Formats: sequence, C-alpha cells, structure tokens
Amino acid sequence: MLVRLMYASRAADTVDGDELHTILRQSKADNAKRGITGVLCFSGGIFIQLLEGGRGPVNALYNLIAADPRHRDVTLLSYEEIGERRFAGWSMGEVNLRRLNPALLLKYSETPTLDPYAVSGAVSMALFDELVATASVMGQA
Repeated sequence: MLVRLMYASRAADTVDGDELHTILRQSKADNAKRGITGVLCFSGGIFIQLLEGGRGPVNALYNLIAADPRHRDVTLLSYEEIGERRFAGWSMGEVNLRRLNPALLLKYSETPTLDPYAVSGAVSMALFDELVATASVMGQA
C-alpha cells in the first residue's frame, strides 16, 4: 500500500547550505533503497517535505526525521493512502524557491513567507502542489 506523507520542521541552528546539500545527498541515496520518492522545500529555516512510498518505509523514515537533531518542531501536515505517486521520478527533488513569486505565498497565507505552521495541512498541500508546478524541481532521480 502506497502512502503520501507531508511534514514541516524548523531547521536546527547548525543547518546551513552545506548541511542542506548533505541532507539531500543522503536522502537521494537512502530513499532509492527504501523505494521512497519525494520533494523537499527549504526556506527561511523551515523544511516542508513530501514523501511517497510503502506505508512501512515512509513511517519509519518519518520517525527517523522526527528524532533527527537537525529538525525541531516536526509537525505532520498530511498523511493519506494513495493509488499512485505524484513524484515517482524523484528519489528526492528540491523545489527551487529562488524562482518563487511571493504572490503565490500570499494566495495561501497572511504574509509572503513560507510558514506551514500558520495554515492547515490541506492548505499546505495545495501550496506545495503549486510550488512544485511553478518553481522548478531540481535534483531529479
């Protein structure tokens, strides 16, 4: 059974650009072995990540992330059983937020900043879908 999980977390103070690249590199290698696909957004010290795969592997990965000291305030935004993946081609892609129009963020929130803690899980998923559609996803496969 396939599931889709979306969570948000705040990056620990030690997470910088180099650490983010390390996380992405590890995710690509590890996720491919686990049969997990997904996309990561990182902006203003906040991660939003969408994971897809088998229920057991996705749940196990989420538990690892929740215990990872590089993440704080890990919050489950959405969890659902799915019939097919949206991101089958990405072991872990990264949304290029430098190409993001701030008006898109205003469409879903009070301010033009990425803050999944201030909106519902459904709104976060809708925003995420548009982020993926309007910003380019880097690091495919």
